[in-house]
Amino acid sequence: MKVIIMAGGKGTRIASINSDVPKPMIAICGKPILQWQIENLKTCGLKDITLVTGHLGHVIKDFFGDGSRYGVTITYFEEYYPLGTAGALFLMNLKEDFLLLCGDVMIDVDFNRFIAFHKKNHAWASLMAHPNGHPYDSSLLVTEILTPQQEGGLPVDTHRVLQWMNKEDERQYYKNRVNAGIEIISPELLHETMKHFVPRHPETPDKIDLDRDVLKPNIPSGRIFAYDTPEYIKDMGTPDRYYEVEKDIRNGKVKARNLSQKQKAIFLDRDGTINKYVGFLTKPEDFELLPGVAEAIRTINHSGYLAIVVSNQPVIARGDCSFEELKHLFDKMETLLGEEGAFVDAIYYCPHHPDKGFDGERPDYKCVCDCRKPKPGLLLQAAREWNIDLSQSYMIGDSDNDVEAGHAAGCKESIQIARNSDNALLKVTALLCSK
Repeated sequence: MKVIIMAGGKGTRIASINSDVPKPMIAICGKPILQWQIENLKTCGLKDITLVTGHLGHVIKDFFGDGSRYGVTITYFEEYYPLGTAGALFLMNLKEDFLLLCGDVMIDVDFNRFIAFHKKNHAWASLMAHPNGHPYDSSLLVTEILTPQQEGGLPVDTHRVLQWMNKEDERQYYKNRVNAGIEIISPELLHETMKHFVPRHPETPDKIDLDRDVLKPNIPSGRIFAYDTPEYIKDMGTPDRYYEVEKDIRNGKVKARNLSQKQKAIFLDRDGTINKYVGFLTKPEDFELLPGVAEAIRTINHSGYLAIVVSNQPVIARGDCSFEELKHLFDKMETLLGEEGAFVDAIYYCPHHPDKGFDGERPDYKCVCDCRKPKPGLLLQAAREWNIDLSQSYMIGDSDNDVEAGHAAGCKESIQIARNSDNALLKVTALLCSK
C-alpha cells in the first residue's frame, strides 16, 4: 500500500525546540520525527512513500533523498502554496487505497492490523482512533452499535462512524474514542467528495480540509470506519509533549506499545474498585468515582501497562438495565476519568447471571457462562484481542471472584483491595507500576 505523509508543517508552537527546520525534521533522541515514522513503516513492509512538502521542503529532500538509504522508495509532491490538509491528494492521480499520515506525530503502530481492518470493511476511509487524557478538547468518533441478534448475545460495535463530535459540540457523557489523525483512504472517497465539493476559499480553490471537506460530509455514506488501538500515537505540537515523547522513547514505552509486541495489562474491576459500590448500579446519577482512582489510572496510562476494565454486570440479566443504559454508565466513567487526564484502553463486561426466578428477568441471559467472574473469559478475550501476555499482567478487584478470575486466567498476580476504599487502587497501582 502506498503511504502519503503530509510533511509541510511550520511547527510554530514547538519553535523553541528548533525553528530552523520544518516540524517533521525536528530531531528527537537523535533522529527526525519523520525518520522514526519511515522506520516504523518499513518494519510493516510499507516502502512506497510520498512526502508532501512545503515550508523548508528542501531540508527534507536533502536529508532523505530517494529513500534508498532507509530501505524505502521516496518521491515528493511540493506544495508551492498551501493546499489545505487534503488539497494535494486531489492532484496526485491516486488509483489505489493509501495510508495517510501527518509528519509531526510520533507513532509506533502495527499498520498491517490497520490495513486488514480497512480491507475487511471495504471502507472508503478507516480512521485510527484511541483514548487519550484530554478527550474533552479532542474530536471524538461515535460508532454504530447493533443490538444483540442472538439470545444471550452482546451488542456489536460495527465500527461504522455515525457522528464526528467536535470539541465545541455540546456533550454530556461519551466514549473516549479520539480521532488520531491517521487514515487509510480510498480514491472512491476523493471522487465522491468532488461531486459535491464547494470551495470555502474561492481564491484558492484547491485548498481542501481533510476533516471538514472530505471525511465528515461522507459519514452518511456508511463507508467511514473507526479503528481502535492503544498503540503509541502522540502529536509533537508543543515543547511539553516533545519532552514527554523523548522520555517515552528512552524508557522503551513507544516501541513496547506496538501491537505486534506482547502487551501487559492491569485488569480492573469496576464497582467497588473504580466507582463507589451501591449495589446494582443502573443510573448515571448514582455513579461516583472513588477518591484516588483517576490518579491511579493515570499512573497505569504513563506506565507500560494497558488499563482494561473487566466487570460482571448482572443488571442486564436481572432486567434492571438495558444495554443502552449500561453503555451510558460506562460513558460517564470514561468522561469523568477523561476530565482528570485518565483513560481506560478497553472495557469488557459479562451481562449474564446463573440464578433464575426473579420478576422482570431476561431469561436469555440467565445462564452459566464462561465470561462471568470468577471464570476468566473476559480476561482471555482481552488477551486475544490485544495480544496480551497474561503472565506479565495483573488483576485488581474488591472481591474473591476478581482474585479467582485473575488466577484462572494465568495473571502474574491477583490483588484484592477493600471495597469503596479511598486511594486503595492508587496505592496498589503505584507499587505495580514502579516495578
